Amino acid sequence: MSIESPDQSAVVLEVWSDIACPWCYIGKHRFETALARFPHRDRVQVVWRSYQLSPDTPVGLRRAEVDALVEMKGMPADQVKQMFAHVANTAAVDGLTMDFDTVVAANTFDAHRLIHVAGDRGEDVMAALFRAHFAQGRVIDDREELVAIAVEVGLDADAVRTALDSGAEAERVRDDLAQARALGISGVPFFVANRAIGVSGAQPVEVFTQLLEKAYADASPIVTLAGSADADGACVDGSCAV
Repeated sequence: MSIESPDQSAVVLEVWSDIACPWCYIGKHRFETALARFPHRDRVQVVWRSYQLSPDTPVGLRRAEVDALVEMKGMPADQVKQMFAHVANTAAVDGLTMDFDTVVAANTFDAHRLIHVAGDRGEDVMAALFRAHFAQGRVIDDREELVAIAVEVGLDADAVRTALDSGAEAERVRDDLAQARALGISGVPFFVANRAIGVSGAQPVEVFTQLLEKAYADASPIVTLAGSADADGACVDGSCAV
């Protein structure tokens, strides 16, 4: 049995999200705003995890999102467009651009693989994918489009192309999806601090601030009520005085 050394982070904040989810885009922005203001942000480790709202969407469908949602939900097109307008207006207040007239329905599995492939640049790639999907009308289940997006954030085109063609990081995406099922997560964005406190949805910045504050407080070091390093009945630095 191996025992891992504890991470120096007081808070491990895991976020399940999907690139095709507009509320995930908004939630990411609001959470990052709260994190930037948090005085102990250097003690917070953020782990972005994959989720797929529509895993059965065919790759390469290249269908307008409004048409795909009309068919999936059985809703009138006008009602879907009203929903999109509401989300776009909400995003605009947060400084984000969403142009649903150009959004193309896509299977996001490879996009999630790309985020994992990017490693330390994964968050930059995620931000670029959100912009590509919601503001630029790009097809994010097209391999060459994914390569182009990766290059825009500084990754090597040949390395990314080889990784995507090889199926790299597919198991990590599947593991993220499995963990979501195990935790009972059925909607995104979903934020989990230290596997103890959860927040669902693109909540206001203040709610994310409360999440960070509570998670940090709960993870604070143990307060010693009595005793000292040289007290009787204690072993210190690998030795015991008897």
